[in-house]
Amino acid sequence: MKKRSLPFLFNARAPRHGARFLILPVPYERTVSYGKGTRRGPAAILRASLQLELWDEETGGETWKEGILVRPPFDCGAPEKTFFRNLEKETERILGEFDGVPVFLGGEHSVTQAILPPFQRKYPGLSILHFDAHADLRSGYHGSPRNHACALYPASRISKTVQIGIRSVGDDEKHRINSGKVKTFLMHRNRNIQALKKNILRELSDTVYMSIDVDGFDPAVMPGTGTPQPGGFQWHEALGLFRAVCEKKTVVGFDVVETSPVRGSHITELAAAKLVYRLMGYISSRNPR
Repeated sequence: MKKRSLPFLFNARAPRHGARFLILPVPYERTVSYGKGTRRGPAAILRASLQLELWDEETGGETWKEGILVRPPFDCGAPEKTFFRNLEKETERILGEFDGVPVFLGGEHSVTQAILPPFQRKYPGLSILHFDAHADLRSGYHGSPRNHACALYPASRISKTVQIGIRSVGDDEKHRINSGKVKTFLMHRNRNIQALKKNILRELSDTVYMSIDVDGFDPAVMPGTGTPQPGGFQWHEALGLFRAVCEKKTVVGFDVVETSPVRGSHITELAAAKLVYRLMGYISSRNPR
């Protein structure tokens, strides 16, 4: 392939006010319970972005021209409590200094616990679109409330949380789906994508944060993830839902987590990179600069 420019701009010194999107890699891996490798996910996604075409065939635009700032990887070496406190402070700083859309690349899904509180404080009417195979509503797992199986529990007690793709729910969290501020669309009951799209848009508020665990996709689409589950979304099914949300709502930030690169295969990281770029394109198309 001919050598060319990157769609994801590696320039930590670029002026924050000049970019539409800011990417923060968060290569955190500490509580994975099955397959390992999420710490390698962010770097693999960024490397895979070298293979993306600058022109997006679906949106018809060149999103990179909007400005994509890639920050150095966040330091994940601190003890658990310190790490989450530091990441929350860094997210708060980004929201205070950057007027575009922050994007976070995990790492395991537990990082979302530290990312969401600053968004909830800045946007009081915030709702969350949670794309995942797992409910992630446990209050604690394996002795820690910061486990990846608890990723959405704290935020869901404050903000409306709409879950899609869910096809694995623990006995100790089943009472939390479709309860309180949580609306859960179990995968096996919501195979009609057009109906699901309407229901999602009805449930979400006007301001949305999207938390995307790649295992929400079927393993045929995203095989490189720590806790895969059969029967997930196909590529175009999921993208159609994401596009509808980005077009009808104001998406103020998103994360893509749980990419675990598979040795000898680049499928997942390439798909994740294209997903990130495509989501940026959807957001830019709704509110062009």
